[in-house]
Amino acid sequence: MKSGDEHLQHQSTAANGGRVEGRLRELGIVLPRPPKPIGAFVYGVEHAGVLYLSGTYGTVPDEQDDDVLPYVGKLGADLSIEDGYRSARLMAQNHLAMAKAVLGDLDRVVRVLQLLGFVNAAAGFRDSPRVLNGASDLLMDVFGEGHGSHARSALYQHELARDAPVAGQLTLAVRG
Repeated sequence: MKSGDEHLQHQSTAANGGRVEGRLRELGIVLPRPPKPIGAFVYGVEHAGVLYLSGTYGTVPDEQDDDVLPYVGKLGADLSIEDGYRSARLMAQNHLAMAKAVLGDLDRVVRVLQLLGFVNAAAGFRDSPRVLNGASDLLMDVFGEGHGSHARSALYQHELARDAPVAGQLTLAVRG
């Protein structure tokens, strides 16, 4: 595994979208447009070198450009840990799309600080940390271990809006 500094110093030019976007391309990831807000809020608020991103799900745009959940239901009843992992990974991609919309350039991200994750869990399901690894692994793959490793809470929920399997908030340190 490359260190965080090696990831951020990767040979990708600004003409190709910057270092972080170059890393996303290497990983075969094309960021979607940010999910459409389903309430009265903004994608994120930047204050004093910190970007507080709003909560989101692992949605993807459909043919009508509506946000849809490819995975729906409760972990441990309707969905496997692998399904939840994939949903959490999509959620992290949405967070990165939201960050890009707010910052204009993902190279402004200095470090991932915290992921607060919620897992829609059936009674008795006890593997939310493994589910949220989908988001954490993606963030460390993109930013490198030194910049992508983060504090995290993996909380169990008995229900989530839209019957989403995973939801979360992401906090990033950013440079001006």
